[in-house]
Amino acid sequence: MASRYLNRKKVINNSKFYSDFFRDRKVKYISQYLTPKAPYMDVEDRMTISKITHVWGRGDRYYKLASKYYSDPVYWWVIGWYNQKPLESDVVPGSVIYIPVPLDNVLTFYYQGVV
Repeated sequence: MASRYLNRKKVINNSKFYSDFFRDRKVKYISQYLTPKAPYMDVEDRMTISKITHVWGRGDRYYKLASKYYSDPVYWWVIGWYNQKPLESDVVPGSVIYIPVPLDNVLTFYYQGVV
């Protein structure tokens, strides 16, 4: 599987705001990935993706669901992105969330639209 950092732009951060951070680490700057602008799927796109329904319960975490359905907890972010709930705190117990499958199809859509 491809990394979500694939084709992501990097920038040099040498902001004075972080001068203490740089000094403590004995560096002059850090390299950072820019936040991607990922498209959300419209209704037509969502209809092309199969999904598994999951009722959010106590103790649920995106990484646990990713591990169960994708065999890799690294893809926790796909579940949050697909459901337009990037943080687990956005999901309340009893909420229905969807696990998009197969993962390859979802990643293909995601990487085609990331700017």
